[in-house]
Order: sequence, then structure tokens, then C-alpha cells
Amino acid sequence: MVATRAELLVAVLAALAVACSDVTPTVTPLDGIPPEVAANARDWPLPGRDYSNTRATTDSTIDASNVARLEVAWSHPMPGSGAYGNAATTPLILGDTVYIQDLSSNVHAVDRSTGELRWKHEQSQFVIGPNGVAVGWGKVFALEGVTGLIALDARTGREIWRRSILQTSTGGVDIQPTVFGDRVFASSVPISLRGIYTGGDGGVLHALDADSGDVDWTFDTIDSEDFWGNPDVNSGGGSWAPPALSPERGKIYWAVANPAPFVGTAEFPNGTSRPGPNLYTNSVLTLEIGSGELDWYHQVTPHDLFDRDLLFNMIVDVGGREILVTTGKAGVVVGLDIETGRPLWRTEVGIHRNDDLEQLDGPTAVWPGTFGGVLTPPSTADGMVYVATLNAPTTLYPNRTSYIGSDLGTADGQVVAIDARDGSILWDVKVAGDPLGATTVVNDVVLTATFQGTIYALDRKTGATIHTITAPGNINGWPAVAGDLLVWPIGLATPPSLVGYRLPPSP
Repeated sequence: MVATRAELLVAVLAALAVACSDVTPTVTPLDGIPPEVAANARDWPLPGRDYSNTRATTDSTIDASNVARLEVAWSHPMPGSGAYGNAATTPLILGDTVYIQDLSSNVHAVDRSTGELRWKHEQSQFVIGPNGVAVGWGKVFALEGVTGLIALDARTGREIWRRSILQTSTGGVDIQPTVFGDRVFASSVPISLRGIYTGGDGGVLHALDADSGDVDWTFDTIDSEDFWGNPDVNSGGGSWAPPALSPERGKIYWAVANPAPFVGTAEFPNGTSRPGPNLYTNSVLTLEIGSGELDWYHQVTPHDLFDRDLLFNMIVDVGGREILVTTGKAGVVVGLDIETGRPLWRTEVGIHRNDDLEQLDGPTAVWPGTFGGVLTPPSTADGMVYVATLNAPTTLYPNRTSYIGSDLGTADGQVVAIDARDGSILWDVKVAGDPLGATTVVNDVVLTATFQGTIYALDRKTGATIHTITAPGNINGWPAVAGDLLVWPIGLATPPSLVGYRLPPSP
């Protein structure tokens, strides 16, 4: 089944809720789930749709029989530009409103039926990485540029509070927040407009009080007071994507990013400034939701030389047993025992060349590159995992840093279906271009999109292309689906836009 037991309970609450067009209905939340999330569970109320991060829905009327009939219902302009267009996030759909944050840090509340603007909170702050919104307890939570979080009134966009979560002047915040238990969760990273992997910058996980913005707890993702022996040079950690969460277990599952410098520097080639595994980089961290205390961790790539951020965690139901699946820029997908972190299986996806080297002797083309592997969110349904992988290499040097960019457009990308029981590959298909549009399961269809501007609808059983849509621009954002509506941010269009595709009325 697509839903876990926790999500099924949320769905029951949703069925009992009234006035679902109101994003703040009167309903008792379950175990800390915000009332808006409970009441609109059949829509897309969370970044991964649910707390398991499945990115899957069976509540939509869109399927393989009618996906080719989707047509543009509305287009909401989002003028502006961040480092990579103006949208790299998941829009949220709750009742009659769609919420999104653009890469100029502005927050938009849009009418679900017409695409008309209801309100807009303007910040016009340039950002480097992904951002986005969360909705709960009458508030919309979003990033304040790269410094912290803001809370806005969900009805009006009026600012309620703002809070910086930076530990240094050169750190940043690049993540879509999520909400649970009267808290909003986010993370800092060692990248901002003021510095990129500055020595001594480490990412820290944060749980903020949703009502006040006060910090409830933090967890430092660098398990070394002296940054593995050289705080003047080394940095890393933090999280770039929303965690998975288990209300039943009281656990939150974070994916932690890479260490730096990578590959190395003239003085410290091949990562020699940071000997050892460099915990907790490239690791899954399982924390207690209430306290932030560590339960278990699993490191996927020790002593990473090639920017192998771990990015995404999902709770996957395998025949009634839940496991944790994690993936990221290393181009590997790993299944873990959710109670202990014990590895169950490990599966490579995409092209791999020279990425197993422990040091470089000179310039080397490494596949996947620093913008390669699984760079956008995966999805899961019925015990299957679907990932979009970029085959984009980077030429790396042992004595240089290489922090931004890969050779996009070098090779076609791939979408891969993996059986979560044992990690075996059911199907593996190429898509023309770089699939930066994540994967999303809608009934018997898997959706993805390429940076080059093509939306693909694939058959879940075979991977065969059912239908394609030519978008009005290049894509590096991912969609939300509710009812008969598919909402996709097209961040590199003229102007950048949030586009609503809808099934036409039946004849």
C-alpha cells in the first residue's frame, strides 16, 4: 500500500474534517500532526506529500488512461531569479490554496482553481539552494533568504516571527522546512552568498517552536569539535532536503550532506586535511523528535572526496514491514532496517566511472559528478522505489576544490524502479536530458521532468513512456498533485511560473 499506518490514521481524520477548503479547520491533530495537514491529507500538504516522503498519491483522478488529456488550466507568474532559475521546490496544496516559495525568497499563496494570487510576501533575497514552505497551526513557514525562517499568517501573509539559525556569518539555510509536534524543522549548511565551505562552517539541524520561533533543540552534524583536526580548512554537513518522520515511533530521519574541502587543496590534496570517515557527513541520522537525541546513524560514503551528499530519506512499506530508504548524489540507493540502521541492500543507479577511487593522480572525469546521481526527490509506492538519476560528469583535480557544477547535457538521464524487498531493479529507462524534476507516483503513472523542459509520464509497471508534455521553460523543480490537478514549478521560463495542468471535464 502507498500509505503507512500513520498516514491511514491521518486520512481518517481528513474524512472527519469539515470545510476542507479552509486551511485551518477545526480538527484534533493526531500525535502532533497540524490540523491543516490532517484535514487535507488527500491533497499535498507536506513536501513529500506525507511524513514518509512517499511522493505518491492514489487520491488523484489522473492515471495512465487519461494523463495525455492534461491541459494547462492556469499559469501563475513568479518573476525573479535565484542561482538556478526561480523555483526549486515542491508546492503545497491544502484545500483551495497552493503555496510556494520562489528562489527570490518570495512566498506566494495561489487560488487552486484559477491560479490567481491571493497574497504574496515579498523578500526579494537571492538564495543558492532549494527552499520552500510548510503549513501548520494557521501559519506558513518559509526561509528568510539564507539566514533563517519566517512564520506568516496563512490567510493574509502577514509576518508573525522570524528567526536566524546560523552559527557563523558565512553559513546558510537551503531547505524546505517541515512541521510536526508544534515544531518546524530545518537545517543550516556551510554554503551562502557570503562563503562556500568556509573552514569551521558546519551544518546544524534545528527544531523551532512553531508558535514563537524559539529553538527547542539542535543537533550538530559534525561529530568533531575540531572539524576532524583542521577547523581552519574543513567544513561540511547539514541537510538540504526535508526529513522523513515517523509519528508512531517518535523518530525523525535526516540525510546529511558532504564534507569539504573536496577533492582537496594545494596544501592538502585528496582530502588529507580531514582524515577518517568524517562523521556524520553522508549519513542517515535518526533522532528522537522530542529531544533531538541520536538513536542510530548509518554512513553511506565515508571520507567522501567527490561531493556525495546524502539527500533523501523515505519510509517504505514492504509487505507490512517498514524500512528506511536513503539516496543522494553518490548514485546509490540503500535500504536500511528502520529500527537499527542495519544495511539491507545497496543498489547503484546511473553511470559510475572513477567514483570508487580513493585518490586522484591528476585531472579525472568522475561519474556521477558534483551535480549528478540522485539530485532530486525519489518516490515510493507498493514496495517499489522510483529514482531519477543524472548522468552528469565532473572533471576533478586532487589539489583543487570543485564546488559548483557538472557537465549537464553530456548523457541522457535514467529513471529506475527498484524493488525495496531486496534492492533488485525492475526496470531502468533513459530519458532524453537531465531529469531534475524528481519522481512522483500518481496511481499507475510515474512522473518526472528534464531540465530541458520535457515532462514525462511513465508506466509504473514497465517504465514505458505513456505521454510527454513540453513545458514553457526549463525545469529544476518538482510537482504536487491533488484531485485532477498537477502543479509544476517551471523555474527557468520567461517568466518563471507555477503551472497548473488539469484534466478537462468529461464529455
